[in-house]
Amino acid sequence: MISVTNLSKKYGAFVAVDNLSFEVKEGEVLGFLGPNGAGKTTTMRMLTGYLPPSVGRIRIGGFDLYDHPIKAKRLIGYLPENPPLYPEMSVRRYLRYVAALKDVPSGRVNVAVDRAIEKARLGEVAGKRIAKLSKGFKQRVGLAQAIVHEPRVLVLDEPTSSLDPKQRAEVRELIAALKGDHTFILSTHILPEVSEVADRVFIINRGKVMAVDTPQNLSASLQMREVVNVELSVPAGATAPADSQLDRVRAAFEALGRSAHVEATETDAGTIRIRLESDLGVDARADVADLVVGRGWKLLGLASESLSLEQIFLRLTRDKEGRD
Repeated sequence: MISVTNLSKKYGAFVAVDNLSFEVKEGEVLGFLGPNGAGKTTTMRMLTGYLPPSVGRIRIGGFDLYDHPIKAKRLIGYLPENPPLYPEMSVRRYLRYVAALKDVPSGRVNVAVDRAIEKARLGEVAGKRIAKLSKGFKQRVGLAQAIVHEPRVLVLDEPTSSLDPKQRAEVRELIAALKGDHTFILSTHILPEVSEVADRVFIINRGKVMAVDTPQNLSASLQMREVVNVELSVPAGATAPADSQLDRVRAAFEALGRSAHVEATETDAGTIRIRLESDLGVDARADVADLVVGRGWKLLGLASESLSLEQIFLRLTRDKEGRD
């Protein structure tokens, strides 16, 4: 659905976007990540035809964005970080105006506006002036204007950056509800949003692509050690004296011979938590389960640990900064 090849944007000697290439399949949600100044917004503007690239090609639904700009742009809905709203208009009047700008046939404008209002859950405020709406509802109006012409591609630039947690959750729900009807590129610095809705992530730093993959694959490729987290309880009398219980449990895990490092802590509830690190490719979970059961302890939790999206993001961007 979206194909980007060797995309660059230069301002004199400054390179804002440097030779990006990626593809987004139809119906996919691509999370676009990067620190401030990484080139995210510049890329979004080039993808929507707002800003011409210095070098490179963009194809939307098979149409080259600069050889066939009208055909390509009709397939795109764009929500910039600051939605282009007219506060003196009512929600419905504004959406009718946007529908006309986007060449929705006059006979279908009312249907298109009603559909956008329904999808964006704006029914209760459709007759109100935009100036009177909360930030959350204004963001929904921005989303409605992006979908009023039923585009196949939605490009959303920081859609929840100025919202409170409740409003963010509402917008995430809207995006999830629209997911099957559109191909998404979602730019955000709020990483839990990407984890919840994105199929793949694209990480950019200083204008250069750092990674394009699923969070699971990125975690696996960047993982330096295997980590298993264990929670257990030791019944009274299972080990003594009580003040050495933690040391005895730690020593038992160290004696497994499968670990490179063992951390043991006691919780306020009196249980013991173990974080066991082992060499990459060594899965110690079966040995851990056998140890705990064999000692007569109660196994309360056992799970392998993978890198979070935040850890992936920080590792990739910090590594790059360290090399420059």
